[in-house]
Amino acid sequence: MLHEVPADRHPARPRVYGATVDANTRCVHYAGPTDIVAIRFRCCDRFYPCFQCHADAESHPAAQWAPAEWAERAILCGACGQTLTIEVYRSVSACPACGSPFNDGCRLHAHLYFQVAPPTP
Repeated sequence: MLHEVPADRHPARPRVYGATVDANTRCVHYAGPTDIVAIRFRCCDRFYPCFQCHADAESHPAAQWAPAEWAERAILCGACGQTLTIEVYRSVSACPACGSPFNDGCRLHAHLYFQVAPPTP
């Protein structure tokens, strides 16, 4: 469930690239109720809803954020517009600013965005 954020608390949102389907950063690839984050890709400094949107729009491969860079505000909450550090995002299951839940299934794709080991089957 998305939580309402008062209009005076909406930060200026960065532009989100890719095939978005709504203002909450959902895309044609991931459009479930908790698919509300966009990731700022290290390689091009652009926010995309997912790795597939990035691959569809860019001619370069995605670069992953190194652990030493996890203090970067590279995660956008599509519900409230707050940007989170990678470190904070990886430690929560909902936006700390508005309480909207994030898709826990995204953790399976963490290795596509961050320098972490891929999940084991």
